[in-house]
Amino acid sequence: MPQFLKTPQGRRIAYHQTPGQGPGVVFLGGFKSDMEGTKAVFLQDWAERTGRTFLRFDYSGHGESGGDFLDGAIGDWFEDAVAAISALTEGPQVLVGSSMGGWISLLVARAMPERVAALVGIAAAPDFTEDSMWAGFSAAQRNELAAMGRVVLPSEYDPAGYVITRRLIEEGRGRLVLRTPLELPFPVRLLQGTADTDVPQSVALRLLDHATGPDIRLTLVKGADHRFSSPDCLALMVRTVQEVLGA
Repeated sequence: MPQFLKTPQGRRIAYHQTPGQGPGVVFLGGFKSDMEGTKAVFLQDWAERTGRTFLRFDYSGHGESGGDFLDGAIGDWFEDAVAAISALTEGPQVLVGSSMGGWISLLVARAMPERVAALVGIAAAPDFTEDSMWAGFSAAQRNELAAMGRVVLPSEYDPAGYVITRRLIEEGRGRLVLRTPLELPFPVRLLQGTADTDVPQSVALRLLDHATGPDIRLTLVKGADHRFSSPDCLALMVRTVQEVLGA
């Protein structure tokens, strides 16, 4: 059973925490994902075996947390992450951000760099509401979004498709990280599959080019898809976390 945290904004966030030694590891999931995903659970198993503090949680409107997904936006989920890290962890943490969680991790790093020991992005998707969703909308879809406040996009993960709200797009414009300087003064490791059709490798290359810092590396995995959950990918994820921990 998860535990629950009430955030300063009044949202009820579900989380699982593994006690152990620090620096701790925090997993930040993707858009419409949850903390029961393969990568989150695999990391928890590793943390339990190695005695490492670990935190996974659900953003509001995701998984077992309170709230409606359609009411949420990037800023809300960023606030959820800040609340969870601030209330539930001590000292610098290794942030492991998957897809949208990569964007959230970058926002956390920008807002509270003193609490970040390292950042591992897995198919990180910074600015996707603008550069993937909005940029990919047809004129008809943009008109529908303006008129109806929402538009439905097809998804291989959900037969009903994704409902994208006008608030998600508009609020996201205040959270973009690839338009202004992005200083990451700690180890950063970006893992990216070449067969990822949701977040193409060009996004990873753009982030690598844009961010500044003393120790930023990108690893491309030939043939890996967006889920990045094959045994080899999961093993690489753990090795990467161990590397930035110096373990």
